[in-house]
Amino acid sequence: MLSSPAFRLARSYLIAPGSHQRLVDEAIVAGADAVVLDLEDGVALAHKPAARVIVAGALAAAAGRRPRPLLLVRVNAVASGLWRDDLDAVVGPGLDAVRVARVESAHALDQVHALVSALERERGLAEGHIGVVATIESAAGALEVPAIARAPRVRALAFGAADFLRDIGAGPDAGDEETAAVRAQLVLASRAAGLLPPIAPVFPRLDRPDLLKASTVAARRQGFFGRSVFHPSQLALVHEVFTPDPGEVASARALVAAFDSRAHDDASAAVCLDDGVLVDPGRVARARWAIALAEDLAARTA
Repeated sequence: MLSSPAFRLARSYLIAPGSHQRLVDEAIVAGADAVVLDLEDGVALAHKPAARVIVAGALAAAAGRRPRPLLLVRVNAVASGLWRDDLDAVVGPGLDAVRVARVESAHALDQVHALVSALERERGLAEGHIGVVATIESAAGALEVPAIARAPRVRALAFGAADFLRDIGAGPDAGDEETAAVRAQLVLASRAAGLLPPIAPVFPRLDRPDLLKASTVAARRQGFFGRSVFHPSQLALVHEVFTPDPGEVASARALVAAFDSRAHDDASAAVCLDDGVLVDPGRVARARWAIALAEDLAARTA
């Protein structure tokens, strides 16, 4: 599996319409971990050529800037016939990953992989420099998730809940409960394929931060990490949920230290600590992951 070496966990994916220069510029400096410059639904058909020019310019300007967020471009679905022009416009050193809309088969991603590889060679980029995030937005895509997760370049799966609910004909008040099955499929397939955890969908209401927080907490509990957002005002709350709190990190460090000091005492994989708690390698691995995440986030903001 080819993968982008630069692609990493992100708490937030701020989406900005590629046809709007000011919103593109503001998104890149808004404080998101990742920015998704949109060439798909956020751009009317007549404006897509101009949007490609704006996005390509923004990527070129940001290519050598450090620190900067991860930069992704959401390209049109392979079935649309527009994706080739999208990729031709944006593949370059400033692009970290392509977010492909409405993925419904691994074959579609094979086509994306072939074109991106050709463009990387043509433009002097190392093969695999650019990753892929595959967006699941339909019943057909949901049924193909295991194969999609193992397609070339895929680093993560994203869930497009609104389009998925429309596709299955769910009622206007449908929400997380109605998408529970496909969410679980995304988590399981991501883990089995060795991908990063799946990315939670946008929350459409700016006036209900309480519901945004509850939904984000639920997504993290289920196994998602990171959320697509459509407005900078949602960033702080989403970051809060996906950032390990100091108490959690301190507990993780104490657990790892205690486990490491006892692990050599017997041949068992699990260790009984002084307080009588039995700690197995799975719990220790999760603690190590929380420590590494906290250190990585701290280094990005230093």
